[in-house]
Amino acid sequence: MTLFDLQSWETASYVVTVIGLPVAIAIFLADQRKERRNEEEESWQRLSDAYNEFLQVVIEHPDLRLRTGRGNASLTPEQEERMMVIFTMLIGLFERAYLVAWEPDMNPEQARRWNSWEDWMREWCRRRDFSGHLPDLLRGEDPDFAAYIRGIAEQEASAAA
Repeated sequence: MTLFDLQSWETASYVVTVIGLPVAIAIFLADQRKERRNEEEESWQRLSDAYNEFLQVVIEHPDLRLRTGRGNASLTPEQEERMMVIFTMLIGLFERAYLVAWEPDMNPEQARRWNSWEDWMREWCRRRDFSGHLPDLLRGEDPDFAAYIRGIAEQEASAAA
């Protein structure tokens, strides 16, 4: 049997086809899943960083009392305008999170990540000043996202009543 024996090459090609190809496909699929998980983790981390940056904006405006959980009824027109800009930023962030991270059939890891966002949405929807402005804030936003956050606002309003 020589190195260039036709039967040896044929046998080697069968071995590659039967063993090597399935192994290569399995490795490729595993790498694809790992890459997808890494991309999801990176997207979630970017969204989380964006929410932290948003909270910095909230901290920079303590007179609006945005973290107290209740609205401030005696805002000046300038404060009201700042609050609306901040709420607009928040809705944009929530919409981006919805479009990037929400799926109807999430695996446990995706659901765990999404639950953080839903908790934040619920927290803000409990504020009357925020939920009261939702119709204006949601104008022009993604219809599925708008329906989702309206549903959350309705649930929170029912729970508060």
